[in-house]
Amino acid sequence: MNPEQPPSSLSPLLASRRSPWSFDTDAEVGDRALAAVLEAARWSASSGNTQPWRFLVGRRGDAVFEKIYGTLRPRNRTWAGGAGVLLLTVYDLGGDRPLRHAQYDVGQAVAHLSIQAGHEGLVVHQMAGFDPDAAREAFGIPAGFVPCTVVALGHLGDPGSLPEDLAARQARPRTRRPLAETAFTEWGVPLDLDRPPG
Repeated sequence: MNPEQPPSSLSPLLASRRSPWSFDTDAEVGDRALAAVLEAARWSASSGNTQPWRFLVGRRGDAVFEKIYGTLRPRNRTWAGGAGVLLLTVYDLGGDRPLRHAQYDVGQAVAHLSIQAGHEGLVVHQMAGFDPDAAREAFGIPAGFVPCTVVALGHLGDPGSLPEDLAARQARPRTRRPLAETAFTEWGVPLDLDRPPG
């Protein structure tokens, strides 16, 4: 895929969104900013307003942060310790009334969190590279709830602090599959947004 600039029609918060690996270890995430990003997640849409998401929140230096950090795969440990906050996302399966869209809903909540983070001058990097069983054990997460992802949140740092390969990845332009390969009218038939309506 060729690098491209996001279209000018996108909100600047969406156009500038990245998933960096470098975090400023001298900057803390303040209470107001942390509350704002969590409120953005809380006010996200969910199927039937079930709000299946839960967040375990650790701030760099506290025991919760260390427990979340301890569940990460070794590669993610090379950089995620610099984040001001680590969040473990968990979703509710719904018990006797299964929540079929719970995983989708937690993803949507984190998307809202990510955009609010940009508004607060923060950056977010989401990770699937962690051990869900270790997270369940570390936090006593009960049956019926599923550890989903870990989110690193903080202030953007100097990429020079990263291993060389991650610094190079962070410097690369973002790429995306073309819209014609993403949006269709029939399977495999691209949506034509240049055609006049009717």
